Amino acid sequence: MLTLTPITPRIGTEVSGIDVNAPISDEDFARIYQAWIDTTILVFRGQHMTQDQQVEFTARFGDVVSYTRRMFSAGESPILILSNIRENGKLVGSPVSGRVWHTDGHYLSDPPSGSILHAVEVPPTGGDTFFANMFAAYEELPDPIRRRIEDEKVVVSRVQSRPYNYPERGPANEQECQEWVDMPQPMVLRHPENGKKAIYAGGNVPWRIAGMDEAESAPLVTFVQEFSVMEKFTYRHHWRAGDIIVWDNRSAMHRATGYDQVNHRRRMHRTTFDVRGGN
Repeated sequence: MLTLTPITPRIGTEVSGIDVNAPISDEDFARIYQAWIDTTILVFRGQHMTQDQQVEFTARFGDVVSYTRRMFSAGESPILILSNIRENGKLVGSPVSGRVWHTDGHYLSDPPSGSILHAVEVPPTGGDTFFANMFAAYEELPDPIRRRIEDEKVVVSRVQSRPYNYPERGPANEQECQEWVDMPQPMVLRHPENGKKAIYAGGNVPWRIAGMDEAESAPLVTFVQEFSVMEKFTYRHHWRAGDIIVWDNRSAMHRATGYDQVNHRRRMHRTTFDVRGGN
């Protein structure tokens, strides 16, 4: 029997009593989907999917898309592999990803609606993922700050963020600087499916507010970003093999944590999807 259990008072729903590889009735999936919209993340435990099964499961939520790091995709599959494992001397996936708070695809003009991460192999410790509920953070923003940012846009700079996101890769090269155009995004996003407002100002990278003097912009962006990831709005997931998490990029941020990449293996499969006009 399908059971939906709150993870914390402010974020997340654990889904149990179903097998994601078996048929899920429209009624049950509607309940799962609504929990995802309302609480920003879903956690499934004890599930094991092949890559094809993950793509099929992802398609239940929306149109499956692939938008980044094709060199770490599973062949022609839309699955992105996050892993430190080497086969024939080559990494099978991206060994480091998303160590700062972020929203997937925030630098795109049309970011993906949601993401799904499936734990295939995990280390005994470390490699956790934090999630933060941007609905809850917006609701508790001080009124003067909420009014101040309501109609503002934050400029997401992938070039400027590179040293913070991936310091080991060095600054963006000339071609990347030309391709990675700055992208304005609303600081407050009204969710297209439930109408609730969420902070959409990104994580702890040096972005700025469009048209605002830096002396005013920097402290305002910093306050909003730090406020939105206060402990009361967050959940830290300790991964076990067979875990699946579905998160809503329109209302949640997340960040990865490190682990011992020398002595332990980790392999995660990520898919992303777009929802058009609700589900």
